[in-house]
Amino acid sequence: MDIRAYRPQDCRQILKLFYHTVHSVNAADYSPEQLAVWATGEEDPAVWNASLTAHMTLVAVEGDLILGFGDMDVEAGYLDRLYVHKDYQGRGVATALCRRLEAAVPSGHITTHASITARPFFLARGYRVVRQQQVQRRGIWLTNFVMEKSCRPIDISLPVC
Repeated sequence: MDIRAYRPQDCRQILKLFYHTVHSVNAADYSPEQLAVWATGEEDPAVWNASLTAHMTLVAVEGDLILGFGDMDVEAGYLDRLYVHKDYQGRGVATALCRRLEAAVPSGHITTHASITARPFFLARGYRVVRQQQVQRRGIWLTNFVMEKSCRPIDISLPVC
């Protein structure tokens, strides 16, 4: 597995990964109605590309296959998205991406809004739950968790956070 910077040509594959991961991996914790509004399959590639380009976005790949991706607003310390292909869960993809993204945050203070499904992953990485919240999308409520972590800022070439 290699980790590299996001490229605009990755966007369509990332959108497919996002949709299929949400609808399979998160299905144990969310209803079909919640999954349908979370990942509609109609996400705008231009909007996603702009967001992924504005953030530090990393992509885990094996050959031409994207195994996962994550993006961080480095200055704010906000980990926006972290998704791993449904067929590559539990293989260290999220850990590798998260380690590199966290290491890039100058302040060492990181926040994220974690799904019910992702909460145990972030707890194991040293995050703490600040609060549970309900987020409304298209009239449907979804539960997630505001989580945070503080770690010492380090050189990005030595990701040990």
